[in-house]
Amino acid sequence: MEPIPKTFKAGYAAIIGRPNAGKSTLMNALLDIKLSIISAKPQTTRRRILGILNREDMQVIFIDTPGLLKPRYVLQQKMMEQVERALLDADVLLLITDVSVKHHPEEIDLRTINRRGVPVLLLLNKIDLLPKADLLNLIEQYRKFYPFKTIIPVSALKADGLDILNRELARYLPLSPPYYPQDVITDQPERFFIAEIIREKIFRRFYQEIPYSTEVVVEDFKERAHSKDYIYAIIMVERKTQKGIIIGKGGEALKKIGAEARKDIRELLGRDVFLELRVKVNEDWRRKDFKLKKLGY
Repeated sequence: MEPIPKTFKAGYAAIIGRPNAGKSTLMNALLDIKLSIISAKPQTTRRRILGILNREDMQVIFIDTPGLLKPRYVLQQKMMEQVERALLDADVLLLITDVSVKHHPEEIDLRTINRRGVPVLLLLNKIDLLPKADLLNLIEQYRKFYPFKTIIPVSALKADGLDILNRELARYLPLSPPYYPQDVITDQPERFFIAEIIREKIFRRFYQEIPYSTEVVVEDFKERAHSKDYIYAIIMVERKTQKGIIIGKGGEALKKIGAEARKDIRELLGRDVFLELRVKVNEDWRRKDFKLKKLGY
């Protein structure tokens, strides 16, 4: 193993922004691997997820965070606590905003959020959806709003502008040996990502309150040498009516969730799996602190 050069840099880069700004898409693009689940619905990300970029000259530990919002129930409070933890860990903040949606810069109070005064890089996402003249005007607005270290137009979906972002990160990360072994890309176990994949399929298939009322717990995961790996997962809902919707007529909706999830899980693990899904009611789990603690929030 080659010695770590004295010029090596390592640190935490927290990705923050409003719901649906493109935080998860950005991290997946930076790592060139799908770690964070994605859907068109806001609040898909509930927990902070570490994604580790390893290069010869630096290690960047990206923290994908839930979207900034005013909590309406206990789960959302827990989500904002995840953001607070990320802010405390961060050496650099990456504020990402969707330029296709009109927001006033001052809607996010960075001076309150960034109490430690770490460098903030502004990422203007979805630049392919905005005329160039409008983009230049927006950059000028943001320059007046906050002393960003730099403003970088990007398209997370098309991986455009990410080379510039990596160069800027190298400027602001501290000199440090790597925090993690350089063959590690995340700190989460396989069970976590299996549960997230199943939850993603629910977010993409259902509407209104159904996705937000569900949680997925992997109860059993057995690696088997001479047959498919066995996974038993529970989809929790808050009411009996939601259970019926998730299962569907004759179990068809649940079968489709399983088939879609199985494909992605197989890709994640690199081997075939037998996925068993069950739906259970856990009343008001989003609003009960003791239930959320049992679920790891």
